[in-house]
Amino acid sequence: MAGETEQPLGLFLVKLPGVYAPQRDTELLMTALEREGVRPGTDVLDLGTGSGALALRAAQLGGSVTAVDVARRSVATARLNALLHRRRITVRRSDLTSELGEHAYDLVLCNPPYVPSPSVGVPARGASRAWDAGPDGRAVVDRVCDAAPGVLRREGVLLMVHSGFCDPSATLRRLTRAGLKASVTARVRIPLGPVLLSRMDWLRERELLRAEDEYEELVVIRAERI
Repeated sequence: MAGETEQPLGLFLVKLPGVYAPQRDTELLMTALEREGVRPGTDVLDLGTGSGALALRAAQLGGSVTAVDVARRSVATARLNALLHRRRITVRRSDLTSELGEHAYDLVLCNPPYVPSPSVGVPARGASRAWDAGPDGRAVVDRVCDAAPGVLRREGVLLMVHSGFCDPSATLRRLTRAGLKASVTARVRIPLGPVLLSRMDWLRERELLRAEDEYEELVVIRAERI
């Protein structure tokens, strides 16, 4: 099947079926990336790269970029987009940092699955693998928090976006316990999307969503290894 094409954030992207399409969370994280002062020689890691949009932007800014994803179609998509944009990006199949060895990075980007789901854990396959993250939405977020210190250089920075539904304060506490200096650096409210609308009753039962709520808050977490 031919790949779909998208033009989010000024980037022309090929997207194979089932690969996460860049959305408002990608845009929010990309804005945070652009504020970090990436320059030639900056070592950048994009965890869960999906289409490769963030990796491409980091490469355009001059970074030396490695992008990883556990999904084969995402790896293929990111490689195709790197070729289309003539950017040298190392793209690997890896479950977060499992296949990265001992290399450390100046900047780590992550837009992980973070949507609370009635299912336990993360789906093993299918499009929902890109967003479903267990009953509290933290099945992958917590793993990223725990892995970050091991892949960051001193003064290296993690930028991660996720929903207010999966408790940003818990993310800050976990990163602080891991030895990082963490804060929320951006917030935006957006209308509830199709996935959240489809499980509104369940979210209300868990008291994650009030009856009158029509919006979701997205946050960018910035954590620095000090």
